[in-house]
Amino acid sequence: MNSSFKDFLNKPVHQPKDSLFSSSSGYTNYRGLINLCYTILFLSNFRVALENVLKYGILIDPMRVIINYFTISNIIPTFYLLIILNAFILFAFIIELFLTKYLLKFSHLFTLIGLYLTVLLTIPPIVFHCYEFNPIAGSTCCLYYTVVFLKLVSYHMANYWHRENNVQSKKEDNNNITTNENDIGISHITSSSSSSSSSSSSSSSIVEYPNNLTLSNLYYFMFAPTLCYELNFPRTKRIRKSFLIKRLLEIFFLLQIEIALIQQWMVPAIQNSLEPFMEMSYTKMLERLLKLAVPNHLCWLIFFYLVYHSYLNLLGEIFRFADREFYKDWWNSESIEYFWRTWNTPTHRWCVRHLYLPLVVSFKMNTVKASAIVFLASAFFHEYLVSVPLNMYRIWAFAGMAFQIPLALLVQRLPKKVANYAMWLSLIIGQPLCILMYYHDYYVIHVVNAV
Repeated sequence: MNSSFKDFLNKPVHQPKDSLFSSSSGYTNYRGLINLCYTILFLSNFRVALENVLKYGILIDPMRVIINYFTISNIIPTFYLLIILNAFILFAFIIELFLTKYLLKFSHLFTLIGLYLTVLLTIPPIVFHCYEFNPIAGSTCCLYYTVVFLKLVSYHMANYWHRENNVQSKKEDNNNITTNENDIGISHITSSSSSSSSSSSSSSSIVEYPNNLTLSNLYYFMFAPTLCYELNFPRTKRIRKSFLIKRLLEIFFLLQIEIALIQQWMVPAIQNSLEPFMEMSYTKMLERLLKLAVPNHLCWLIFFYLVYHSYLNLLGEIFRFADREFYKDWWNSESIEYFWRTWNTPTHRWCVRHLYLPLVVSFKMNTVKASAIVFLASAFFHEYLVSVPLNMYRIWAFAGMAFQIPLALLVQRLPKKVANYAMWLSLIIGQPLCILMYYHDYYVIHVVNAV
């Protein structure tokens, strides 16, 4: 026997080792198994898509959406709503000029401001009651009215803070304006403005109150992708044409995908869910709910990217608005609260600045009650954006948002990984459940009762 063969025989075959799937092995490279999951997911959804086409045929018709959206019955009321909306914006501007030039106290016009902002939100329900309106067009109008409402609240509050800051500074320094950071609202405004001005292009000048009270300043804020008013917004130096084209292409193609998913997949699933709801067959209702959950969630994910990345970045690029943090890593949420803080940053900032902090600081409310009020306010606007366009007033969207309060308290007791699963389940199951409830009521009102 030669030496090499002896070495081969003496070399041990077995060594103490853990199996790769054991946690003690330290093995972490499961890329191939992840690829397997992707493959199974693709094949499963392809089978569902093929089954859908074989059963219903091709239902995709983007032109039908465009024709239904741009009808005379929609265009004329929308034109009226836009005129009325601009009238409210101009009225807000006149009020601020009046407060500045005539040196009236904000409290004198507080009732008037609250009244006209309330009337602003009641205009769409009145118009939709008088005109037959497409629900999609109605949702768009309600969304713009809600955005303008939130922006005007911020506009009035921010100008009030700066007015008070000027009065205090004049008293303290004999008409020399200084920055006072003792008040939480004022310090929030001034610190944001200073940080904004540092990011501005060198060609732009710093605006101080009341020089900001111009129509161009107000309408820039109305079009800017933010809900919080500041005297000086961070600005980019130029418009990137390639970035602009990418966002436009994303909006065009994602809209086609969204329409295709809704027409081909969601609409048949919703229509077929009516019979189980009428019969109150809970097992069939659950089956229809789960059947709707996947396409609905895909549409929601596309909608999120379409609005909060493509559309808001498009607006930001056109108006050279430099703060593009429209969302954070909500997909890693380990609590319900973190999800609501991160998936819609502009709205979260508005809620903190103009609702939560005033309640905590000015009204001395504890943080739990203030957070609950913020959730309930959000629930109201969710219901407003659904019920008003449908011209059908229910509480399902409000109840779904209000349910987030006890759900958040429950989820915060769970382990972080389990809490992330709970967040995803609440999104995947909660939304289609509300859709089915609204469709059932809409069908009963407009079809069954009509007959």
